[in-house]
Amino acid sequence: MNRITMTLNVDDLIKMALQEDISSEDVTTNAVMRKAKKGQADLLCKQDGIICGLEVFCRVFTLLDEDVVFDLKCKDGDEVKNGQLLGTVTGDIRVLLSGERTALNYLQRMSGIATCTHQVASLLKGTRTKLLDTRKTTPNMRIFEKYAVKVGGGYNHRYNLSDGVLLKDNHIGAAGSVTEAVRLAKEYAPFVRKIEVETENLDMVREAVDAGADIIMLDNMSVEQMQEAIRIIDGRAETECSGNITGDNISKILSLGVDYVSSGAITHSAPVLDVSLKNLHAL
Repeated sequence: MNRITMTLNVDDLIKMALQEDISSEDVTTNAVMRKAKKGQADLLCKQDGIICGLEVFCRVFTLLDEDVVFDLKCKDGDEVKNGQLLGTVTGDIRVLLSGERTALNYLQRMSGIATCTHQVASLLKGTRTKLLDTRKTTPNMRIFEKYAVKVGGGYNHRYNLSDGVLLKDNHIGAAGSVTEAVRLAKEYAPFVRKIEVETENLDMVREAVDAGADIIMLDNMSVEQMQEAIRIIDGRAETECSGNITGDNISKILSLGVDYVSSGAITHSAPVLDVSLKNLHAL
């Protein structure tokens, strides 16, 4: 994340997280540390994975005290190992104690998503198919989680509802048909927006192609259905498959040559990567 992104889009979210954890004071830290004292702690990895969120981790502390100093031994996207020293944090011990949990929450969550994404993306290596995320993200965490997907080797689908047209089953139901939904979208949306249609069967695929959809999502279809859908589309739209994508069946899906595979699981079900701040001591 660059400094502009951090300042405009991230700082306020981090402050909200800190306010959630420190509503009035850190009573435990204030009890044992009555005045400022310089200290240092080690950032340790306790699990193999892909590290992500180091800048956010650091920003938590510098929002509390701009004089905190970091000596990082790795960067976002690096593979890290259990027991590896990722860096050190030096500053007022009270700041290190009060910011520790919030900083680690971001780092562990983002690293977990990057690790999960990397594992799935590695299955696509050597193919034309790109791994996409979805909007199935934690509230107020989307900017962090979608960044983690990119660090892990995936690609971002639309960021939010203002970012693109995706006609799902309920939009189609509201409009009355695929054809009418696409017509209305073309009439309303800026011409620079691509129009994607979620389809659940081959009849919907045919209708979406005829209506001029730019991208057709094949949702929860069998491999055989997707094979026939791609034949029907015949290059007239980009293709995305979604739903029930697993490591066991992904090789069959990739053989079809779809443009994109989207997965909500890489954000909503990724386990955190175990990272700790240890060995705090006064200097």
